Amino acid sequence: MYTASDLRKGIKIEIDGEPYVVTDFEFSKPGKGQALYRTRMKNMVTGNAFERTFRSNDKFHRAPLEERTMQFLYSQGDEYHFMDNKNYEQLVMTKEQLGDNINFMIDNMDVDVLLFKDRPIGVTLPNFVNLVVIKADPWAKGDTTGSDTKPVTVQTGYTLQVPPFVDEGEKIQIDTRTGQYLTRVKE
Repeated sequence: MYTASDLRKGIKIEIDGEPYVVTDFEFSKPGKGQALYRTRMKNMVTGNAFERTFRSNDKFHRAPLEERTMQFLYSQGDEYHFMDNKNYEQLVMTKEQLGDNINFMIDNMDVDVLLFKDRPIGVTLPNFVNLVVIKADPWAKGDTTGSDTKPVTVQTGYTLQVPPFVDEGEKIQIDTRTGQYLTRVKE
């Protein structure tokens, strides 16, 4: 059980049966009366954000969240199928639930799935993934456009900027947090 004085940025609480994460927090003590805790919170299921003020005697339940390592099996339309590595149960998440993470997911990849009351609400990918370049335009030597990068498309369909020496068929490492090229991967 949390009290309002326990609230900090990143704390996950349950309000009205929904999980919320505190994204911003401010304490204020007016001249008279109780201390106030102004928070900005984000619903972890819908993504809606709002501001709310709490008094020092308000209490909250910890959000019953669980994180499980699961294997991404395949996608079918807008549905993405995952399998629990321990009990082999499968679950399905939508493209909307996964957001930009779909740009970096390949078959048989292990990911951490965040569950709220056994309902999947999000995925945490590894910080770095290795993907194969499937389309890369040749870079013209002496190109004077001032750009020292070129666009490539990787096996998931994601397009990003890379140095001119990266060619089709090469494997590159991408930071999943920023979506940027890091290095070529030697096999």
